[in-house]
Amino acid sequence: MTILVTGGAGYIGSHICVSLLLQGHSVVIIDNFSNSYAEVIERIAAITGKKPVLAKGDIRDRTFLKSVLETYKCSAVIHLAGLKAVGESAHRPLDYYDCNVYGSLCLLQAMQAANVKKFIFSSTATVYGVPQYLPYDEKHPLAPENVYGRSKLMVETIMADLYAADPGWSFSILRYFNPVGAHESGLIGEDPRGHPNNLMPIIAQVAGGRREKLTIWGNDYPTADGTGRRDYIHVADLAEGHVAALAHLEKAGLNIYNLGCGRPYSVFDVIHTFEHISNRPINYDIGPRRAGDIAEFYANAAAAKDKLGWEAKRDLRSMCADMWNFQVKNPQGYQG
Repeated sequence: MTILVTGGAGYIGSHICVSLLLQGHSVVIIDNFSNSYAEVIERIAAITGKKPVLAKGDIRDRTFLKSVLETYKCSAVIHLAGLKAVGESAHRPLDYYDCNVYGSLCLLQAMQAANVKKFIFSSTATVYGVPQYLPYDEKHPLAPENVYGRSKLMVETIMADLYAADPGWSFSILRYFNPVGAHESGLIGEDPRGHPNNLMPIIAQVAGGRREKLTIWGNDYPTADGTGRRDYIHVADLAEGHVAALAHLEKAGLNIYNLGCGRPYSVFDVIHTFEHISNRPINYDIGPRRAGDIAEFYANAAAAKDKLGWEAKRDLRSMCADMWNFQVKNPQGYQG
């Protein structure tokens, strides 16, 4: 099949493209490079021996989207393009709703016009909000605490309403937990433009000397070491989850799956593991809790195992080792 991947040059998208190409699919990438690098396209080709097609553009351009879908005869869409920083979303709500909600709406309209009705959506565990119980399963009440999470939930609602109106669609909503790590080759990994918002790339940059220190936001949570605990999942496992979901899009339906490991690690767990892998000290200081952060959350991913035959396989050590390999091989990131 020919698969359209929006945001395919980004961190998660590039790993999904690698998995798709290695499984024999053809890949078309749409990206505007607002938080990614054109260099990634060549690196995907170096890993797989196959170069994805690049259609540079914006997901808010319906005419462009329809043209790409029809020109390349795409059979399905994996939609990752969007803004994703929780803290930033509070200060730029209009940008987040414009890109994440309106952009997704434009994409679905273009798909409808091109009669392409297989769609995998990159959602987030943030839609669950403060846990009423743990681990989160897909039936947990939805009450996102931030603009980013609300923007993702709005798209999920649009999909549910569209499916109710036209049951010919085949939807898979994938709720990510905390993707980390890099491809084992060290050719692709997480290198956001500007200051990273996620823990692992900051730790890697501190270990590599690119940044002076890490700030730990709160060490007074009701956890064993006082720091927040999260369900980290290797990005390669996450990518394989998309391939598994794609294989189950043949039948119409609306399905929701958590993609996580089901085990939480604290900030200090990650720091100490990375120190062991890199043999470098991680300098840090302690800052106040960030608004909206919670003590811990982690996934019940049994539905993905039962229905997709997928489960996360790589442990925290592999996550840190692969991220450190990417940092060593790309000390200044892609631009270096």
